[in-house]
Amino acid sequence: VQLQASGGGLVQAGGSLRLSCAASGRTFSSYDMAWFRQAPGKERELVAAIYRTGGSSAYADSVKGRFAISRDNAKNAVYLYMNGLKPEDTAVYYCAAGVMTAGRYNTWGQGTLVTVSS
Repeated sequence: VQLQASGGGLVQAGGSLRLSCAASGRTFSSYDMAWFRQAPGKERELVAAIYRTGGSSAYADSVKGRFAISRDNAKNAVYLYMNGLKPEDTAVYYCAAGVMTAGRYNTWGQGTLVTVSS
């Protein structure tokens, strides 16, 4: 599977964005999907993950209640809805495919930049 992330941009604090990740290939529904982010000077961190059927998801504590991950297997896409954005959410966001329970993701998209101004 190949992944293409989009939807990043500049938004004011308190605003919202929706990130999209389009997947190519016929095996998208075989993968658990996740969104990671990496801020300047910081390590990459897991933001949210969703099981291959969409029946289970998990979030980093820093985004719980503000972000929501979803997927549409018919469209080979995964989304990250980000609300109540804060300047500390500023980062390059990456979508990834892998195994949620193992915490192992071996296919990555190219990243999309989210900048939150105060």
